Amino acid sequence: MIRVIEVAARDGGGNVESNPTLGDAIQRARSVSMPNDTIDRAVKRGTGDLEGIKYESLIYEGYGPGGVALLLEVLTDNRNRAAADIRRIFTKNGGTMGDPGSVAWMFNRKGVILIPAEKVPEDDLLLLGMEAGAEDVARDGEYWRMTCEASEFQGLKMALSGAGIEPESAQLSMEPAATMPLDRPDAEKVMKLMDDLDDNDDVQEIYTNFEIPDELLAEIGSG
Repeated sequence: MIRVIEVAARDGGGNVESNPTLGDAIQRARSVSMPNDTIDRAVKRGTGDLEGIKYESLIYEGYGPGGVALLLEVLTDNRNRAAADIRRIFTKNGGTMGDPGSVAWMFNRKGVILIPAEKVPEDDLLLLGMEAGAEDVARDGEYWRMTCEASEFQGLKMALSGAGIEPESAQLSMEPAATMPLDRPDAEKVMKLMDDLDDNDDVQEIYTNFEIPDELLAEIGSG
C-alpha cells in the first residue's frame, strides 16, 4: 500500500481532491489500519517532499495452466529483477509470459464496490445504483457487489456516501469480459501460481479470468 500511495502521489499530485487515484489508495490503506503518519510520509515521498525509493509502475501479462489469462500490476524499483522473478514464477507453475497486449484485451477497467448485504436492502441499492451509474448489483457471499464504468466510479461512491452507505471496499479493477471454468487439476495449479505471484513484493494486483466453483475452492483449500 505504501508503494501504491507513493506512485499515485507522484503521478497525480498530493491533493486527494484533484487526484482520485490517491484518494482510493489512502482509503484502502486506512481500511487495513495503516497509521496516518505512515500515509503522510508515503504521500510526501511521492511528491518529492521527502526522499524515497523511485518505484516504476508496470503491467505484465501471461497465461496460466488451462490457458487462463493473467494481468499483473507491478510496482518495482528494478524492472529487470521484477521481470525475471515473475517469468520464473510463471515457468515454475506451468505458465508462460505473454507479449504486451496479449491478454489485456480480455479485460475492462471497472469500478467495483462491495457493501455488506445486511446494511442495505437490495431494492434500495438497485434504485440508487441505477440513478448513480451502476451497471450491475449482484449478491457475492455476504456482500452486494456493485460494478460500474471507471468514469462513473467517483460519482457512484459519492452517491453511496450521500445515502449514508459505507462500502466495505471500493476500488478500480480489471474485470474479465468472459470467464473460463477450470477442472480440479488445473484449478489446483492455477491457485498455486496465484499464491506464488501474491508472495512477490513487486506484484500489487492480479487479475484473471478463471472461474472455480465455491465447492471446489473449499476442497482445494481443505486439501
